Amino acid sequence: MNASIQPLQLLLVSVAGGMGRRQQEVIEYLVEENRVLKEQLGGRRLRLSDDQRRRLAAKGKFIGRRALNRFATIVTPDTIMRWHRKLIAAKWTYQAKRVGRPGLMKTIKALIVRMATENSSWGYCRIQGELKGAGHRVASTTIASVLKANGIKPASDRAWSWRTFLKAHWEQIAATDFFSAEVWTPRGLTTYYVLFIIDLSTRRAHLAGITTSPGKVFMAQVARNLTDAFDGFLGGHRFLICDRDGKFTPSFRQTLEAAGTRIILTPR
Repeated sequence: MNASIQPLQLLLVSVAGGMGRRQQEVIEYLVEENRVLKEQLGGRRLRLSDDQRRRLAAKGKFIGRRALNRFATIVTPDTIMRWHRKLIAAKWTYQAKRVGRPGLMKTIKALIVRMATENSSWGYCRIQGELKGAGHRVASTTIASVLKANGIKPASDRAWSWRTFLKAHWEQIAATDFFSAEVWTPRGLTTYYVLFIIDLSTRRAHLAGITTSPGKVFMAQVARNLTDAFDGFLGGHRFLICDRDGKFTPSFRQTLEAAGTRIILTPR
């Protein structure tokens, strides 16, 4: 990876240009529209299906209680969080046709969810093909059921989710990437890798580390520094965006997620 502008940087710059008061006005309009529709019910109680509760629970959990306190109009934040505990946290309890051993089916379900969340353009058939390549034969209807149970929309609807995600969590997101520089040293021309973090809302940048060998040991120390309870740069950040570079090791990701910062991989 070099110092030139990467796709991630281009994406962040383009989205940043569209943020601002206009988006807030749109949100306020939609909230008011929901209030008007609720008034039209004349006090009658809304009867939502399990699928509707599941969809609201998935979205509500994602944006957090603070945002729900501002924008939720159909039901209270407590209700949405309760739905999440019942419908999302218990996602493996729904009745579906089992394929093979229970343990194997649980693994396949987790793989389906991971494929869909990490590849927003993949539809049921593409996921089915990838599973087949991994030695798992799963019907497309089963894939659809698993995604629906996890509150994941079809590929055509998920195509816009990346932009929506950035807008919804802009103040809680940081992004990271490497760039490299060639430096003359007594040993000759040496490549130095520079890891930086940027807070998307403030544009504040942080130098996370410089090394000639960005391996497991280096990345493990960086992860500990970033999540330090007193002065870790990622304190207060719920999400860290990074690409699929192998330098972002599993232990690096696990350390951050254990501290409460979720890793978000850029779309393929």
